[in-house]
Amino acid sequence: MVNDAQSTVSPVNTASIAAAVQRLGRNVGGYHGDSIDIATVLNEQRQFARAHGWQIETISGPSAVELFAFRRHAPHARQRVYISTGIHGDEPAGPLAVRELLKENAWPDHMEIWLCPCLNPTGFPNNTRVSAGGVDLNRDYKHLRSAEVRAHVAWLEKQPRFDLCLCLHEDWEAHGFYVYEVNPDNQPSLADKMVEAVRAVCPIDHSTIIDGRDAKDGIIRPNLDPALRPEWPEAFYLVTHKTRLSYTLEAPSDYPLTVRVAALVAATKAALLQGDSRSAR
Repeated sequence: MVNDAQSTVSPVNTASIAAAVQRLGRNVGGYHGDSIDIATVLNEQRQFARAHGWQIETISGPSAVELFAFRRHAPHARQRVYISTGIHGDEPAGPLAVRELLKENAWPDHMEIWLCPCLNPTGFPNNTRVSAGGVDLNRDYKHLRSAEVRAHVAWLEKQPRFDLCLCLHEDWEAHGFYVYEVNPDNQPSLADKMVEAVRAVCPIDHSTIIDGRDAKDGIIRPNLDPALRPEWPEAFYLVTHKTRLSYTLEAPSDYPLTVRVAALVAATKAALLQGDSRSAR
């Protein structure tokens, strides 16, 4: 439920979104946009997952906080994909995008998917980046100080390695959508097709520096060594322990919420479609 409008976000209508895109000008010094009723959104996610045969697994978390994951089994699976979102409580587009993807249920036939639909449920009621305990969970994947991240990592350790990982985010400072690629083995990139797919529904950030890093046409491809970093986001943990190809998708928070949801849905679909077609070769 979007608190500002007192209604749930309607299904994505790309034609109307493209025609109505404009910056809101709300985010000065931080995120000051729409919030969501996370309990309602999570309940809707579970309903759609159950309706389409997904396995739902509870991830042991801190007291009074329920973390859970969905798994989609696929006969003769060619690829294993991990998707997560909701790690920052001031980024509502991710959980809503997951809800839309689960509702639509248009997943590639030969793709097995593990999906964590909200990694920071206590942050959303306060519309804050951090958890109720004041922790930025997306900087805790090296030292594992928070109960939420410890529980998530313990669950991840039980899962197989993934061919592709997608982390759905927002950036309140961004001028448009962008994607952060961690691809240490220089595998064929999925980023250009993701940006191309998003372009129809959301502006792209064409800044040459984004988040302090070199960028080109909405894509950041850093030369990094996670071992040298004092703090790890989820993507660093994933590329170190669970995958060799990870993308962080960043929707621009200063645009309407429907636009941001549409951007994350479009980028996720484009990544999955490319991954499935390449695995079939």
